[in-house]
Parts: sequence; C-alpha cells; structure tokens
Amino acid sequence: MNDMTFAVAGAQDEAARMHAVLQRQKAAQIRDGIPSLETRINRIDRCIGLLVDHAEQIADAVAQDFSCRPRESTLMTDVAGSIGPLKEAKASVAKWMRSEKRKTTPALLGMFGAKAELRYQPKGTVGVISPWNFPVNLTFGPLAQILAAGNRAMIKPSELTPATSELMKIMFEKAFPEEEIAVFTGGPEVGQAFARLAFDHLIFTGGTAIGRRVMMAAAENLVPVTLELGGKSPVVIGASADLETAAARIMTGKTLNAGQICLAPDYLLVPESKRDTLVQGLQKAATAMFAKVRDNPDYTAIVSPRHFDRLKALVDDARAKGATVIEINPAGEDFTAQNGRKVPPTLILDPTEEMLVMQEEIFGPVLPVKTYSTVQDAVAYINAKDRPLGLYYFGNDPAEQEYVLSSTISGGVTVNDVIFHVAMEDLPFGGVGPAGMGAYHGFDGFKEFSHARGIYTQLKKDLGPMKALRPPYGKAMRDYLAQQIKR
Repeated sequence: MNDMTFAVAGAQDEAARMHAVLQRQKAAQIRDGIPSLETRINRIDRCIGLLVDHAEQIADAVAQDFSCRPRESTLMTDVAGSIGPLKEAKASVAKWMRSEKRKTTPALLGMFGAKAELRYQPKGTVGVISPWNFPVNLTFGPLAQILAAGNRAMIKPSELTPATSELMKIMFEKAFPEEEIAVFTGGPEVGQAFARLAFDHLIFTGGTAIGRRVMMAAAENLVPVTLELGGKSPVVIGASADLETAAARIMTGKTLNAGQICLAPDYLLVPESKRDTLVQGLQKAATAMFAKVRDNPDYTAIVSPRHFDRLKALVDDARAKGATVIEINPAGEDFTAQNGRKVPPTLILDPTEEMLVMQEEIFGPVLPVKTYSTVQDAVAYINAKDRPLGLYYFGNDPAEQEYVLSSTISGGVTVNDVIFHVAMEDLPFGGVGPAGMGAYHGFDGFKEFSHARGIYTQLKKDLGPMKALRPPYGKAMRDYLAQQIKR
C-alpha cells in the first residue's frame, strides 16, 4: 500500500468510529433524559478546569503550530477568552432554562385557564468544526452555550494546528467520556466525513468556500447549521474621526494574531483629504507596538507556508497593478530570507477592483486604504459587495454614524474601534449571507443550540367557546367569525 491508500483507509476507519460515537451519544441522551441544571453546570465547570489546568500547555502548543505566537496573545484570546463565556453560561444557565409564558390566541382561552408556554429543549448532539486561527477559543466558546443548552458534543479541530488539536483531544479525554464530548483529529478526509454525520446541529467556523461544502454535506441529513464564516470587513473613517486614536485601534486589531482573524479590518475607506494623515498614523501606531517584526516574539507568524505564499501573492499582485505598497518595517529587517513566516504590517494605497487584495478576504496583516469623496459613496461601495461579518465606523458625528449603520447590513458592528463587538458576550455573534448564518454567544447561543418547543395546555372542560367550534355551527360561531374577518 502507498501513503495515499493508508490515508484513505485511516479516514474510513475514523468515519466509522465517529458514526459509532454519535450513535452512543444519541442513545445516552435518550437514556439519561434532559440534563439537570446541576449536570450542565458540572460539564461547564469541567471545561473551565481544563483551560485553567492546561493554560501553559495550550500556549506552548499554539506557539509550536504557528512557529511564533506570543504566549500573552494565546492566554488572552484562547484561554481567558474561553473561560469568560463559560463562566457567563454557568452564571446564567438557570435563568436561560426557565420556560417562557406566551399569550393564548384568542386571549379568551387564557381567561378560562388555557396556557401557552415555550420550553428550550436540548437538540441532542452538536458537531463542532473549529478553525486554526483561535483553535481553543473557537472550540470552547461555542461549547459554553452547547453545554448550557443540555447537549453533548463531537469536535473536529483543524489539521493546520496539529499540536493544539492533539492537546485538546487529550484534555477532553481526561475530563469527559466519549458519550459526553469526543474529539476527532485528522485531515480533510476526516473533516468531510464529520460534516456528513447526522448531528442534531452543526457549527462550522472557517472560510466561506469550505462553509458552502459543509452546508451541502449537512443537507444530506437535514442537519441545521450555524456557519461562522468571514468576508471583507470594512472600516469607514468619518470626517469627524480622531485619526490618531483610530489609527492606533485599527492597527491593534489588524496586527493581533497577524490579522488572522475573521473580523480583522479588511480595508479602510477614508476621506480623500485625510488619507495621508491616517496613513502616517497607521505607520506610527504599528511602529510603537513593533520596533522590529521579524525577530519579535510579540509578533505572530502566518500559520502555514500556503497562507504565507498567498499573502505574498496578494501584495505582489497589487504592486504589479499599480498600487503603492508601504511595508512597515521600522528596523529595516530582511524579509526576503524567510524567518518563520513573518509578514510585516503592509499598507496598500490606491487599490483597484482588479487587484486580488480587493476581491479576497485577506486574513493577514495587509491593509488596503481606499479613499472616498462622500460618505454616501463609501456606503454605496460597501453595499455593492457581499455583506460582511463585521463593519466598523470611526467618527463623532451622530447623524453620519446613524446613516452608515442604517444604510448597511453586516453581521455585527463596532463603533470607534474594531473587533470588540465579538467580545460582548451578551450580543449575538454571527454573519449574514456569505459571512454566515445563525448566531451564538450568551442567551442567543443557548437558543441557537436548543429546540424552542411550544406547548399549549387546553381547557380542562368543554366550556361554551370550545363547544362553539364544533358542528352544528350556530349563531355563536357566525358572530365569532364576523369579528375575526374584518380590517
């Protein structure tokens, strides 16, 4: 057998094992019934314990996978950033689980004792396909609401972060039997088989192209999906913006994880008269954070050679097509001899639509800067493209801000900063159109991973209103219909 044959055989074996685990989880859910509050909190507590106990190992594994990623960055985004949603779910789950009283129709039924209510019921087993850019956070974050909703989970982490994925597999095996949470590592073949399983819900975080394939695979079993994708998230710099503050916040967001964030600012729209001042501010802000880049342990590397080459190709294409390329390289380091896949912060001025950098999601520290004449032009430009996952507005003009927000559609918005709306646990996080579907975080995530079950309890006795619904129809029914059929 050659290596390819072994790989296919291994994927087939893993597919069979995944199917078997799914059946065991579904059987256990039926056997044990709807999990109690105490069971849900216990599962959440075990996740928190795993993150606390393995924090340093997680930082080591992520750094190994990226070749260079600051420990502080991983501890902030992947560890602390996962513990927060879990603690929020733990504190709120008792409230989330309560049934909701609803009105009866017609209201007269309620006056006689009928009741309508809504109960949130676990869906069962939720599949989680998590990405490589924040491999721990985008696994444990959704789990906060998945477990709070009373579900079990099966997880397929990314093959691009093998050390982290293997560590998570070991971590979960320490704290959970496979009937509660199971992790499956492997390459694309395993991922494809995972997406075809008959889950009760599936959440995928990743690129739009793969998201389409995941949705097609899930459709084979009519599995409901939450797709957290991406796109080109714009930044509108208003005429009233504080450019120094805006530049610092934009570059902080753009260089976090070297721009490998689905919500990273993807391009700037700035008034023509303010472009040069903003560009100077962006350069100053980047230099203040990174006096050097290539040999700086605080600057994250690109995750893989393929993604590194892709970013280089975007910059080369823009330069060849006439853009002004500004590489922010304060120490004058040599990036021609590669160094662990570092790409310095790079500004692309005067980009055109023919350039690939304006057509593809960048997912790296490359930032096009495009000018506009009026804010109406900026909004029209945004609306001519796919609806983005995030939209950012900088300015101190309430009327202009409201115009931008009310005239565009995006997954979420941060005003006078970038990315921060995703950190608000009480706001839903999700995309629209090619940027995704569905949303999670907080109570919205609890509802996403629950079945909202409507329950109606009828009157105990056949009173007049009930009898009037049956033949032979008389005056009472005719009077009732006359009241209903009118403007």
